This record gives sequence, structure tokens and C-alpha cells, in this order.
Amino acid sequence: MQEIKMNGESLNIEQENIEKLKEIFPEVFNEDKIDFEKLQNVLGNYIDTDEEKYRFTWNGKMDALRLSQTPSTGTLRPCKEESRDWDTTQNLYIEGENLEVLKLLQNSYLNKIKMIYIDPPYNTGGDFVYKDDFKDNITNYKKMTGQIDSDGNSTSTNKETDGRYHTNWLNMMYPRLRLARNLLTDDGVIFISIDNKEIANLKTICDEIFGYDNFIGILTWVKKTKPINSGNAKFQMQSKLDYVLVYCKSKNSENTYIFKLEKQGERQYNHIGKHGLCRLKDILDSDYGSKKRDTMKFPILGIIPPAGQRWKIGEEEVNKLLKEDKLVIIDGKIKQEVYPDDEPSEILNPFWSYFPQTIGTSESGKSNLNELMNGNVGFDTVKPTGLIKEILKHFEDDILILDFFAGTSTTADAIMQMNKISGNRKYILVQFPEILSKDIKSQKDTFEFLKSINKPPILAELGKERIWRAGDKIKKEIEQENQQLKLGEEPKKLPDIGFKVFKLDSSNIRKWNPDTKDLERTLLDQVDNFVEGRKEEDALYEIILKNGLPLTVPVEELNVKGKKVYSIGMGAMIVCLDNNITLDIADEIAKISTEFEDKSMVTVVFKDNGFENDSVKTNIKETLRGYGIGKFVTV
Repeated sequence: MQEIKMNGESLNIEQENIEKLKEIFPEVFNEDKIDFEKLQNVLGNYIDTDEEKYRFTWNGKMDALRLSQTPSTGTLRPCKEESRDWDTTQNLYIEGENLEVLKLLQNSYLNKIKMIYIDPPYNTGGDFVYKDDFKDNITNYKKMTGQIDSDGNSTSTNKETDGRYHTNWLNMMYPRLRLARNLLTDDGVIFISIDNKEIANLKTICDEIFGYDNFIGILTWVKKTKPINSGNAKFQMQSKLDYVLVYCKSKNSENTYIFKLEKQGERQYNHIGKHGLCRLKDILDSDYGSKKRDTMKFPILGIIPPAGQRWKIGEEEVNKLLKEDKLVIIDGKIKQEVYPDDEPSEILNPFWSYFPQTIGTSESGKSNLNELMNGNVGFDTVKPTGLIKEILKHFEDDILILDFFAGTSTTADAIMQMNKISGNRKYILVQFPEILSKDIKSQKDTFEFLKSINKPPILAELGKERIWRAGDKIKKEIEQENQQLKLGEEPKKLPDIGFKVFKLDSSNIRKWNPDTKDLERTLLDQVDNFVEGRKEEDALYEIILKNGLPLTVPVEELNVKGKKVYSIGMGAMIVCLDNNITLDIADEIAKISTEFEDKSMVTVVFKDNGFENDSVKTNIKETLRGYGIGKFVTV
């Protein structure tokens, strides 16, 4: 049995990387230190010794790298009163600074996320709330959110007049993207929304983090259809476009995501053509606006396009299809016979800008959000749910999705809409609880809206409120549809519209959260394990998180010999945080894990000072060892 004393830190990424290097090149280690001369010999010609080499760097890059590898001692505290369907939902809404949250997710969600979508700050020269502190990011976070110093400024500025305008943005994005990559499955994909100001820098750091070979493409979509008013319109381009950078974790993975026009299984080859089963494709297109092309109106098999229409394909392609005998006339219309072997294996379609009526725009995103919230929430840059749904439709319908710049929760809304049709997609949303001000023009409407519904003026409150209302809307729609069922039709099931709320905080365990300014007080505090004002449930979820179990794992509360015992994940972990634990509890605890014949998979957790005495602790440990329990953990 493995005996572990938890130290309260998130996954040590630096140590993980060293262990991976040991697996590949054990010969380069000498007394647990890397012999770089041996490593150079092993790598041979792959070592670049040129003084002048291509590199992308900026002031603070190495600090940003170290920051991404520094473990967090923070935690995520459950907030049941703000959650919906706590006991059954598989969705998470995490309120907190996303760098620390990403660190805390490393244990439980390493290689578990199939798709990441983020819409980070575009670096437009406005307020810039993400400001990291290498020494103590949790304390820094509390200052920024007004939890420590009510007089402190909740935002830092990143104006264009600042000489480190781009540097600040890069230092913010770099560590977060590094941590995000760890969470992706081997065949996972990340989508990053951006505008033209930072797209070049973003592409360069993504090439470094994800690898140039894993770049899939840049999607382009129309974010605005209305004219952009600008006093300097003579001298600047009127940008109506936004971009989405797409990277996979590894193109070498068997199931790596590829943009496809349709999923192979959705194609119906139900027409008997001249060369076997095929599908029929319409080759007529509307002839309007910029698409007016007289050269595309020639006759095919004696048929010319009707008024207002033209062919989608040119004469060269038509002649090729005629030669292959793949054009037919059906009901007076020309159709193309498309056979399975004709289908391209990979189709990258980056030009969503041609389909704003399908995907939506920022204008329609704002309009739909205002309609859902029954008020003006004031945001002009809301992503439309159609953008997220367009991305989602290329994936399986039971994946886990992460958005750590959640904003107004467009991602959660889109996922629930997709699940209403079919599937069981699950999400993790992370949002910084930015304090809004009625004195800032861009925040005034949101401030007033939240005030009108008796919510604190915090951006995360708007996101949670949207998820509630979007869920209510779906529930009402399904109830109405089920009232109109035809004979024999099965009623539609309500998808998961719930979400568990967690909030970032310092550790609940005193010895994991020491007061470095008052060590005497810290030593005295060891008598009581929990930080003042924290609940046992807070500590329970910290233990779950830092032992690598998902935050949505089932938790059952039991009474064993008069002590409160938690069975986590059908007995995968058993936690007892009571005091005065005696030997008679050991046999009963070992019997809880009935789902596991192999007890070596079971972890048992106690408070280090919760035992009646040291002798009881030793005897309980030996009793559990006799049952074959895999891990004995104390906190």
C-alpha cells in the first residue's frame, strides 16, 4: 500500500516533464540531474548551435514560462446555492482567475478535453484585467477582485501608449495556452478567436506551443454587417472580420480532428447511378451581388440556367464530369453524381465569412442575448451561438469542452442548444469575476442590468444568469413539443441544463495555506486543519481535485460507526475528515468499495490529526493494507 501525505499543490508540470524525459532518455540523467553534454550527444544533429537563429521572444517570456510551471496551492470551493441540479449535472462553471484555475485542473483533466474554444481579450487598448503575479497569484487575484483591499483597483491598464502594449498581452496568453495544451486529448483541438491586431503574434506563439505541424487553419467569419463609423475611415481599413485560429494537439493521432464538409456517416449514397450507389449534388447557384458571372451560364446537355441563377462549376470541370459520365438530368434539372471515392478525405473550409446568415454576427449575438435576458446587457462583441455550433457539429456529440474566457457564456448556450437536438456534450467554463463600474461607458448597461435583477455587478454573474435562462428556454420548448406528440412518438428528454459552480480561493487546509508573516500563528493553527470560515465540504472537493478526480464525480455521504464518511466515485476514494477516529472504523471503510474487486485501485483519506492517537493511525493503516487498499492518504 502506498502511503501519501498530500502537500496541497496542483500538478507539478516541471517535474512531469522531467519524468517524461527520463522515460525517453534515461541515460542522460546522473543523480537525478540532466547531463546536457550526454543529451546533446543523444540528440546529435538536432542541436542548433548557430548564434543567429529564428526565435520569437519578448520581455518577460521566461517569467511567463516559469509561471506556467509553478504549481498552485489554491483550490476551487463548491457553491451549491448558485448551482443548478448539483447532484446530477456534468457541467462546471468556475469563477476565478483562469491561469490558476488551469493549473488546478491539471490533475483531474490532463488529456481529457476534446475541444477548447476561447475568446480572449483582443488587446484593443482598453482595460486589461488579467495581470499575473509570479510570487503569489492567489493573493494578487483576491486584490484584483476586491476580496482583500476594497480600495484596490480591480483592473490594470494596457493602453496603446504603454511601451509594453504587445508584451503584456503575450505574457498573459503564453502561460495559459501552455497549460491548455496539457488538458487536450491526443486528438483534441483548440479554437481561438482573435481580430487583426494580435493575430500575427498569436499565430507565432501557437506555432511554438502546439507545433507548426499541428496548425490546421484560420477560419474567417463576418462579425459585422453594418457600416463601421470612423472619423479616420480615409486612413484605415474598416475591419468587419474576425478570425479563429485552429490547432490540434497532434496530427499523428489516429482520430485527430479534420475539418470536413460532412461527417462520412451522414452522407446518404441512396441513388443508383451509372457507376453504382452515389448521392446527387445540385450544381445550380444563385446569381446575385458579387456572384454575377456570365461565364457560368453556358448550356449543359442542352439546359441553360434559369433567370437569376448560374452553374456552381466552370466549363473545364463540366467537361471532366461529362467525360466521366457523372452528370444526369432528373426532373428537368442537371445533377452531379457523387460517388464515395469522389469525396475528398479532408476539406478545410476557412471562409465562413460567406455565410453570416447561417453563423450569425456580433450584432445578432448581442440581439439574441438581449432577447434571452429580456433587457439590454450592453455588450457589442458577443459571439453568436451559431459560430460555436458550427465548430461543434464537426465533433462527436459526447465530448468535454473547455472555455476559459467564458464571457457571457455563449459556449454553454450553444452546447445546450446542440444537446437539445441530440448528444450529451459537457462543458467547463471559467470566467474572471471582473467587477463592473457604472462609470465606465462600456460597462454601464451591464452594471444597470445586473442591478435590476438584484445581482452583484460582476461579469461572471451575467454568464451564470445566461446559462439559467438558456436552460429555462430549452426546458419550456421541450415541454411544449412533448404536448404536441403524434401517436407512438417518444417524448423528448431534457438535456443537462444544470451546472456546478466553483470559486477560486486559497487552500482550505491550514498547513497548505501558511501565513508566512506569522509563523508562530501558523504552527498553532496546525491543531485545527481547516481555515476559519471554511466548510468540511470545501476541504472535501479540494481533496477530490488534488487527487485527480473530476469535480462532477458522484459523492455519497455515509455514517460509519458514528463518523461522517464520503464515498467518492462509487468507492474509488473514501474520505473521512472527522476527529477521534478509532480502530473499529477500518473494517467498515474497507467494505464500502464494493464496486472494486481490486482494492489496489481504492484510495482512503483521513485528517492527519484526526486519529485518536498515533497507535490507532498505525493500526488502521495496517488493517487497510491487509484488505489490499491501494493508497493511504493523510491531509
